[in-house]
Amino acid sequence: MSSGNDQQSEALSKPTFSEEQASALAESVFGLKVSKVQPLPSYDDQNFHVYVSKTKNGPTEYVLKISNTKASKNPDLIEVQNHIIMFLKAAGFPTSSVCRTEGDNTASLVSIDSGSEIKSYLVRLLTYLPGRPIAEIPISPQLLYEIGKLAAKLDKTLQKFHHPKLSSLHRKNFIWNLKNVALLEKYLYVLGQNRNREIVEHVIHLFKEEVTPKLSHFRECINHGDLNDHNILIESSKSASGNAEYQVSGILDFDDMSYGYYVFELAITIMYMMIESKNPIQVGGHVLAGFESITPLTAVEKGALFLLVCSRFCQSLVMAAYSCQLYPENKDYFMVTAKTGWKHLQQMFDMGQKAVEEIWFETAKSYESGISM
Repeated sequence: MSSGNDQQSEALSKPTFSEEQASALAESVFGLKVSKVQPLPSYDDQNFHVYVSKTKNGPTEYVLKISNTKASKNPDLIEVQNHIIMFLKAAGFPTSSVCRTEGDNTASLVSIDSGSEIKSYLVRLLTYLPGRPIAEIPISPQLLYEIGKLAAKLDKTLQKFHHPKLSSLHRKNFIWNLKNVALLEKYLYVLGQNRNREIVEHVIHLFKEEVTPKLSHFRECINHGDLNDHNILIESSKSASGNAEYQVSGILDFDDMSYGYYVFELAITIMYMMIESKNPIQVGGHVLAGFESITPLTAVEKGALFLLVCSRFCQSLVMAAYSCQLYPENKDYFMVTAKTGWKHLQQMFDMGQKAVEEIWFETAKSYESGISM
């Protein structure tokens, strides 16, 4: 994807619907009476916050999701994602409701004539979930523990999910699956020549040497794959002491779901919970303790955790830099992780695996004795 033509074709795959077009889609495809539409941030798709005129019963706010042209060529994957959202909601998880089209489907393929060619996009509608992204608050150790627990519960619950098109989650060469860290090599040119690039190259090398041979020993499951601090919503309530207590009120964005491993979900969650933390190295132990209260790691999985967290930092940071070249107008959105991410990755790298693991594992162990650190 380093050539100009490749970058151009990649850039063209992202939808560019206007607010008026989005409103018209919500009305024609889903039968809504739209009162207002606002764009929402998105990585390579397009999302809109849709407000409708008040109804006697039913929601008044929705999210219209328009998939990019590449994703739109895989309707089976979108269908499975929608059914997983519905399955998790039925199991008690705070997910959106998936809305049906006028034709009683969970998604619709719409074609747009751009002048030079006709492009097709898959469109779907979810109910809007209220709440604040967890990125907006200081995260307590207890909340980190609960998020770790949530990640493990989610993956464990999905072991019971069945669908005739489930194989679509085996996404070969999907850049966001941790199994595919080595695919970052073709994007490294965006970093230039500096210490950041050296660290990423070293992590990729270690991943190939130390993680890839162990993949067959990890326990497989379906991963959400993107439990970041903007995809987890929270609501507050007053505790007996008068302090604010936070509970998870929403889980967003199932677009990166794929078959992976329990330890992948944990590593991804730890990495994203570190982003806004003032004590990032401490985070892992609390998330690990929560995760292991549902799904204890095996020795092999535990031994790979440090490198997997580093690898997810690399994925997020490299792809953010790459995406900034494609869509400079969305730079602020793409670079959220980069504001602290490079610093956190360098800190982990400088401390080394043994020192970081000692903090994580000792913190997690303290929960067993009832004295959380």
